[in-house]
Amino acid sequence: MIRKLIPVLLLLSLCSFTPPAPALKIALLKYNGGGDWYANMETSLPNLIRFCNQNLGTNIDPEQGVVEVGSPEIYNYPFVHMTGHGNVVFSSQEAENLRNYLIAGGFLHIDDNYGMDQFIRPQLKKVFPELDLVELPFSHPIYNQKFSFPNGLPKVHEHDNKPPIGLGLIFNGRLVCFYSVETDLGDGWEDPDIHKDSQENRTKALRMGANLIQYVFTK
Repeated sequence: MIRKLIPVLLLLSLCSFTPPAPALKIALLKYNGGGDWYANMETSLPNLIRFCNQNLGTNIDPEQGVVEVGSPEIYNYPFVHMTGHGNVVFSSQEAENLRNYLIAGGFLHIDDNYGMDQFIRPQLKKVFPELDLVELPFSHPIYNQKFSFPNGLPKVHEHDNKPPIGLGLIFNGRLVCFYSVETDLGDGWEDPDIHKDSQENRTKALRMGANLIQYVFTK
């Protein structure tokens, strides 16, 4: 009787096998100052995660995290995304925590959702007073991952009708922060009915986002 039960128990154990949890997690950065850090929160990162898992073969947790600038939990996320339209304020402790996270190997993507630029620049100086934002050349690997962007960032929303710019903070030869301006990648990642963007623009935005993810997780 015991011998007959063993194959049955083995089959049941296989049927109830739970695949390993995703090894990679990304998060939305929560900050102070009154700006809407939660902009695009519902669908933007989840859609990008789904696109990357389908097109890059990544195993990113489909549930985005939310992490505060000054929290030690930020070390659980190798990629952190920041967006919004308004004010941003980092305390001294938050700036130090973010700096230590980035130096230790973390990566921050800031996407100006229109109106953040004048506020985020002085806060980045708190984090890296010795560094200046520099425009990345179109030959930079971030534009040349699975998807090629020979002319740099795609233009998703018009805003001030200026060309999109990809800026970076480079610490000891490593890109630790990528700042996308005048493009609105995060809006392009959202569900199509939210901003009514064309499928072409949404695809470009998702592909550029996938390049960011691939660059961070394979460099």
